[in-house]
Amino acid sequence: MKANPQRPSWDDYFMGITTLVARRSTCLRRAVGAIIVKDKRILSTGYNGAPGGVRHCREVGCLRERLQVPSGQRHELCRGIHAEQNAIIQAAYHGVSIRGASLYCTNQPCSICAKMIINAGIREIFFQAAYADPMAAEMLAEAGIPATQLHPSHEEASR
Repeated sequence: MKANPQRPSWDDYFMGITTLVARRSTCLRRAVGAIIVKDKRILSTGYNGAPGGVRHCREVGCLRERLQVPSGQRHELCRGIHAEQNAIIQAAYHGVSIRGASLYCTNQPCSICAKMIINAGIREIFFQAAYADPMAAEMLAEAGIPATQLHPSHEEASR
């Protein structure tokens, strides 16, 4: 049997799934997806949106947009939960240990998510797009958690 030249690397595979997860987002400003992986197995997924049973921003509008709050500021004004938070919460809800796992995310985590990632025992982060939150990068570096920006592979970029 001949090898498949289109077979993605593990990073491309997981980031591709993360991008698909982001399509479930109900945020009006930015669709973000996250997956938690250990031993090449997906443990949990999350996307940004309002908590279960609460109307989504697509239904009620975005308060941060109305107030013209810049990206990365005043997170407490958002009805949504970040993708990384949802992935961590889903793992806890279903009793899945994520200690020592890797996080793949479409966007670099913010400082709120960084704190959760550190305390959840996640050991490394891979992300696609940067996010303007230097405090998050500083805390992750101090905690010894590498955060690596992945760029689409040649094969992914040509699709």
